[in-house]
Amino acid sequence: MARVSPEEFPEPAVDAALADRAGQRNAVLAGGCFWCVEAVYKNLDGVLTVKSGYAGGSADTADYETVSTGTTNHAESVEVVYDPGRITYGQILRVFFSIAHDPTQLNRQGPDTGRQYRSAIFYADDEQKRVAEAYIDQLNKAHIFDRPIVTEVVPLEAFFEAETYHQDYAARNPSNPYIVINAQPKVSKLRSYQASREKSATAG
Repeated sequence: MARVSPEEFPEPAVDAALADRAGQRNAVLAGGCFWCVEAVYKNLDGVLTVKSGYAGGSADTADYETVSTGTTNHAESVEVVYDPGRITYGQILRVFFSIAHDPTQLNRQGPDTGRQYRSAIFYADDEQKRVAEAYIDQLNKAHIFDRPIVTEVVPLEAFFEAETYHQDYAARNPSNPYIVINAQPKVSKLRSYQASREKSATAG
């Protein structure tokens, strides 16, 4: 559990280089059930598309039924495609740690347990690795959480898109009790967070 609100989370001291802030970039993140993480990022300013899927394992086990057994090396993940001119990789991670999930829970998230629900950042290159490791170190040193961060920072070998019925699940099933309890509060937190940033930018 974080000791501070999302608005009070520190800005990343290390972030992607300005030279990289053109075109599109991808971030692959795992933070429990992909429905909930996808719901957060689909509502984040600067994000272009979000896909639910699997990362960490092989192509032959990249399906929901197999991943759900907890016997593969896959984690339920999201691929976030964003505009680096509007939002940086470090800011993507700030939302990951402050809103999208609890990075102190090992191999679980909320009501879901198993290695497929682990916290992980799958980095695409050395810069993403550098930014991710630096931000985790920054958060740990600032004692932002009551417990140590257990998020894995591992190389991205492949991202496998999940079945069609998983895509945009929270938006399509707003009355599903799981979504009401687990996803919607995070989306509400994100809206407050973004309103706070907009207000701060206007004041500045």
